[in-house]
Amino acid sequence: MTDAAIEVVPYDPAWPARFEQERRLLQGVLAPWLAGAIEHIGSTAVPALPAKPVIDIMAPVHSLAASRPAIEAAAAIGYRHAPYKADVMHWFCKPSPALRTHHLHLVPLDSPLWRERLAFRDALRGQPALAAEYAALKLRLAQLHRDDREAYTEAKTPFVQGVLAGLRA
Repeated sequence: MTDAAIEVVPYDPAWPARFEQERRLLQGVLAPWLAGAIEHIGSTAVPALPAKPVIDIMAPVHSLAASRPAIEAAAAIGYRHAPYKADVMHWFCKPSPALRTHHLHLVPLDSPLWRERLAFRDALRGQPALAAEYAALKLRLAQLHRDDREAYTEAKTPFVQGVLAGLRA
C-alpha cells in the first residue's frame, strides 16, 4: 500500500481535542501495559506550529517485550502496526499508511527516546522563535520530499539533534 504524501498544513486548534479523544480510547484499551500518562507529541502538540495533520501519540510501556500483546489490542481499535524502529518502539498508524489520522508510539518509559521526544516538544512549546525556525524547515522539506516520508524525517534530524544537544548543554 502506498504511503500518504507529505502535506504540512497550518495549525488546527482542534488537534488537542482530537488527541484527548484518542487518549481516552487508548487509555482503556492499553491500560494493562501502560507505565504512565499517554502524551501528545510531534508538531500537532505545539500550539501555532504547522504540521502534517496526523496526531502523534506516545504511550509509555514498561518494556517492548512485555507490551507485545498491546499490538493486538491496538489493532482491535484500528491501529496498523509496522516494524518501524522496532528496537526502540512499537509503531502504528491509523487507519492506514495511505490515509493517516493518528500515529501511536509505544515507548519504554524513561528510555532515551521517551525523554528526547518530550524534551523536543517542550522546547518548541516554550520557545516561539525555535518553533518558527522548525516550521520553516518543515515547510521546505515537505516540498522537497513530498513523496518520501523517510527522507523528510531524516532531513529534520540534524535540527532535532541540535535542539536536544542545546538542552543538554
